Amino acid sequence: IRSHRTNNNKMKLAIAALLAGSAAAFAPSQQGARSATQLHETKADLEALAKELNPVVGFYDPLNLAEAEFWGTSNEATIGFLRHAEIKHGRVAMFAFVGYIVHANGIKFPWAMQMDDTPFPSETNPPALWDAISDDAKWQIFALIGFLEFWSELSTPNHKHYMAGGKPGDFPDFTSGPDGIPHPVPFNLYDPFKFSKNMSEEKKASRLRAEINNGRLAQIGILGFLSEQVCPGSVPALSGVVQPYDDEPMAPFVTNYMGQAFGIN
Repeated sequence: IRSHRTNNNKMKLAIAALLAGSAAAFAPSQQGARSATQLHETKADLEALAKELNPVVGFYDPLNLAEAEFWGTSNEATIGFLRHAEIKHGRVAMFAFVGYIVHANGIKFPWAMQMDDTPFPSETNPPALWDAISDDAKWQIFALIGFLEFWSELSTPNHKHYMAGGKPGDFPDFTSGPDGIPHPVPFNLYDPFKFSKNMSEEKKASRLRAEINNGRLAQIGILGFLSEQVCPGSVPALSGVVQPYDDEPMAPFVTNYMGQAFGIN
């Protein structure tokens, strides 16, 4: 019991330290605010954005990706792809980081997880908890992710694709009718309650910078958790804070369905 309390205290201290670091991303920029609708489609724009995001590090592109032209497209389209990818991965990482903390502290819904009254797992080791979820439940989760990914790639008269002049990171609204979803959808994924309807362009720009910075920090945070779990001692600050895990944290299923076709378990 004493060991369990000690680990909980360590976990809380680690969480506080990581969240304190993320708060720096919300500090107001000392530079002039840029329009939230302005697209950073050139290397010069990326250099300016980098200074706004982190004046200390600035623009850092050792692979020269800002000068690339993926799949025969233009440099502007490639930059749009790279910016959208970073924003999207940052959002996923923020969900993962918060979810990890919630599950590591044993927080779960009080009702049944499945229609057969199967409860939510009580496991407090997040990767092991994911392993304990049924494959049927996982397929539902992946189906939702697949739909959101499909919807985010749509290019319509009201939503330009991020590689064709659209805003990187912008998720299209859910539209109903012949050109959209065949049933009403009352809330959008972004800002479902329209809180940002009257927000100034300067505030939108500031929040976008905060989102990018927090997304970057979350990517480091969640990978730090998993690295320490599978390789104890690799992240000294988390030593003894997170529980060890001896399986594959990146495997979506316990059973290797793809490998079975080739005789690989």
